[in-house]
Formats: sequence, structure tokens, C-alpha cells
Amino acid sequence: MRTSVSGEMVESMQQKSMSLSLGIVLWKSPGVTRWAKWVWRAVAVLPGAGPAEWRELRRDGDVIEYHAATVPLELHRADTEAYLTGLSTKVPAIYVVMRETPDAERPLEVVLATASPFDGQDYADNGEDIVELVPMPPALIALVRNWVDLHHQEETFIKRRRNKTHVGMVEDGIGDERIRQVSDVYRAPRSKLEQMH
Repeated sequence: MRTSVSGEMVESMQQKSMSLSLGIVLWKSPGVTRWAKWVWRAVAVLPGAGPAEWRELRRDGDVIEYHAATVPLELHRADTEAYLTGLSTKVPAIYVVMRETPDAERPLEVVLATASPFDGQDYADNGEDIVELVPMPPALIALVRNWVDLHHQEETFIKRRRNKTHVGMVEDGIGDERIRQVSDVYRAPRSKLEQMH
């Protein structure tokens, strides 16, 4: 089944980068230990979502889903290799980057969302941010795949030529040849006891 793409979308895909608003859905449920009263997780993304500030979407007892924030999903021509890596996984995902806040009612701030597993790993490695993987909806997978198909260029392997200079004749690091050496500069050092005999 073919989907029609608007002229505006085709035009934006011709640019160096493209931005799509992406709603982030956070899920709040009771904690299972006495140290964590609540558990918060990013569970879904909403492509093309409008602005939201912790709007409650659904409630089932103590479990609540919020449309916590809407952030731009940026696609760049230079990052197609990363997007290909993400699309090749069993479940392609959006990496949602969050930071803790002192507010008990809204303990997480959504910093950004990215389709690049390389960027997601960089944020996960810094130790300050929380990075969660949220499965991409099929429409978003198709959009990222189209972006990659349009902009990806395989990097050609260029064999490096060796410098044919003969380096065996140069004795760098031995010392100044004008200074007389008492012994072989390549020998292993001897102990004082060995030097006396």
C-alpha cells in the first residue's frame, strides 16, 4: 500500500535536515520497593503531536500515562549511517533523553528525542541523563527509512599509499652522534653488582 506524501514533506526531505514534532508519553506506576514510591518510564512517541505540558492521557487505578512534552525529532543528512544502524535492529527505536528534576509531581524533564543510536549512547554514557528506548511507530520507521534512502551515500574506501622512504638507516632517539657512547645504547641496563665484575 502506497502512502501519499505531501509536497511540503517532499520539499523538507530535500533539505540538509528535517524536523518533526514528537510527543513523548511517560508512564507512572507504583514502585515495587520502599525506596522508589513511583516508577516512571517513556513508553510511546506521538509523531506530529502538538504542544503538551504533562497532559494526562489515560488513568487505570494508580497507573497514569502523560503526554509529558513535545520535542523536535531532528534528522540530518550527515547521520544516515546512524539511522541505518538503528533501523537494522530487531525493534527500531527512538532514544528519549530525560533529566531528573526536583519536582515530585513532574520528576523528569524530556531533553530530546533522537533516531540515532550513536547519539543515544553518548547521552547514556555521560551519567547525568536517563535514556530510554521507545519503539518507533510504523509511520515513523517509514519516514526515517525514506530519509536514509534519499540522503545516504556509501563512503568509498580509499587505500592509503605507503611512504617508500627507507627508515632503517635513520637512528632516531639514540642520542647525539657527536657524544661518545661508552657502550651499546640498545643493551639492557645492568645492576651495579654486575657492573663491578
